[in-house]
Amino acid sequence: MSVWDDLVGQEKVSEQLAAAARDADALVTAAATGAAPPEASKMTHAWLFTGPPGAGITQTARAFAAALQCVSPDRALGGAPGCGFCDGCHTALVGTHADVSTVAAVGAQILVDDMRDTVRKSFTSPANGRWQVILVEDAERLNEKSANAVLKAVEEPAPRTVWLLCAPSIEDVLPTIRSRCRHLNLSTPSVDAVADMLVRRDGVEPDVAAAAARATQGHVDRARRLATDPAARERRAAVLRLPLRLDEIGGCLKAAQELVDAAADDAKALAEETDAKETEELKAALGAVQGGRLPRGTAGVMKDLEDKQKRRRTRTQRDSLDLALTDLTALYRDVLALQLGSRVAIANADVEDTLERVARGSSPEATLRRIEAIAACRDALDRNVAPLLAVEAMTMALRAG
Repeated sequence: MSVWDDLVGQEKVSEQLAAAARDADALVTAAATGAAPPEASKMTHAWLFTGPPGAGITQTARAFAAALQCVSPDRALGGAPGCGFCDGCHTALVGTHADVSTVAAVGAQILVDDMRDTVRKSFTSPANGRWQVILVEDAERLNEKSANAVLKAVEEPAPRTVWLLCAPSIEDVLPTIRSRCRHLNLSTPSVDAVADMLVRRDGVEPDVAAAAARATQGHVDRARRLATDPAARERRAAVLRLPLRLDEIGGCLKAAQELVDAAADDAKALAEETDAKETEELKAALGAVQGGRLPRGTAGVMKDLEDKQKRRRTRTQRDSLDLALTDLTALYRDVLALQLGSRVAIANADVEDTLERVARGSSPEATLRRIEAIAACRDALDRNVAPLLAVEAMTMALRAG
């Protein structure tokens, strides 16, 4: 068992990172003992992880962070860092390690205010004497000011600081930043590999695991949620029934409203637990007295947290809605495959009756126009068009074909 075992379908990348972690460990040992550092080290101060959605970009970066913080005694006997069990590995993986800082977009962008403290911390020495690791989950969402702050930190990093940037593609990151990073591109795991992971690690029944992996086409996180959460399966089923409800204008508008409401409910459920925990932790840090009263002068800090949580809920709702649109696109892709007699594997085999009904009732040209209408809706949401307006326009276009 090691930190690399849960990286599905990324064997080549895991080997490269494991080699870098070994050299990083040798650098720490050399600094502590006065020995000569390794020649031609595979370790560097900045890494850029890219890949398609669901490839496990953030999980890979976090596994590397854990390997860098590994304190297993087996390392002294020639074992590779990244045991997965020691305190360094465990706390890095669960997000509580003092020397692993994570930055993620709260809203549509990572603001410079959200980066300022992290950039400042990147210039400090690690508390445990190993590495100061900065993990940026959504590097593509850095705005101009926050990207410039990161650039300055990456250009002249502290000796024991490592930046791990995650983005969908290399083009999503400023050329001045990516030119200073070592680039690793992940690939989409195979459906069989994802299904095997669900059975082995999450104890999912093989037939359920296979269906979830096939439906999500190798998207690890979505497959796990679909396999383990009955509510997620019901939401997907509702989305896949949508094409059969668009005969009338009223049906289009109702379906749009239900789709937006479902995304809002999903975002609310995901946010409730996180928001409550954050609020209580901040109140405790501010010295709240019995009954929840806060000391004078701290209301502004609580207001900042509330604003942050609101931005995050908005983003989560849009992400949930985008997930539904992804499922809808996959359905019409299957319809097109049936219409063209393609041998491409059907992702939504569990709703084959729906696929055949939609395929018989339209042409390949109409199906392509519907796929384009979904893409236009996603673009509109990216431009911050009101979700209900964007989805209503889409359902009307789906009806028209």
